[in-house]
Amino acid sequence: MAGKKVLIIYAHQEPMSFNGSLKKVAVEELSKQGCIVTVSDLYAMNFEPRATRNDITGALSNPEVFRYGIETYEAYKKRALTSDILEEQRKVQEADLVIFQFPLYWFSVPAILKGWMDRVLCQGFAFDIPGFYDSGFLKGKLALLSLTTGGTAEMYTKAGVSGDFRYFLWPLQHGILHFCGFKVLAPQISFGIDVSSEEERKVMVASWAQRLKSIWKEEPIHCTPPWYFKE
Repeated sequence: MAGKKVLIIYAHQEPMSFNGSLKKVAVEELSKQGCIVTVSDLYAMNFEPRATRNDITGALSNPEVFRYGIETYEAYKKRALTSDILEEQRKVQEADLVIFQFPLYWFSVPAILKGWMDRVLCQGFAFDIPGFYDSGFLKGKLALLSLTTGGTAEMYTKAGVSGDFRYFLWPLQHGILHFCGFKVLAPQISFGIDVSSEEERKVMVASWAQRLKSIWKEEPIHCTPPWYFKE
């Protein structure tokens, strides 16, 4: 799909990690297709994860009582957010597909990635009230979570000790991505990295590369409660 723009939000400290390998192969495969690929390497960028009043460059609308959501909403409308937020918003706005590459931390994303979501996907840019879920401002864009786990696939089943993996996807895929209007593709989960052999890891990387060859033909999942809790 020549000309398609892809943004990879990468959250791992070590370039030689398995997450690093998945990010690298995604860049290579998508670039071969003629896609324009941009990577936000959050740790390398030393991205600020904390949502504070420092994110607003102009005067606060209410200097007496600070309310982050309201202040960033007003600041977005006035182009008064800090340059790092505006730059990431520009990348998202230009992207046809956003891939989040990260290791699962406590059934969620690493703090630096959560901070990216908190700061970048602000009201006015990604959503409004009304203007969320199917009406979210990022509608028409695709999003995909590519993540790794320490636990095995068997652990993340309904009968497993950690429960069905779809349970922890609910707040990430539905509560964040779908809320902002993204069409969500099925996740790419590389299970049990800590207990996998080198050969098994190579198979997982190859599987990701193979999937990316036809990623533009995939249909989004049905981002509704039954997909996560009943099927």
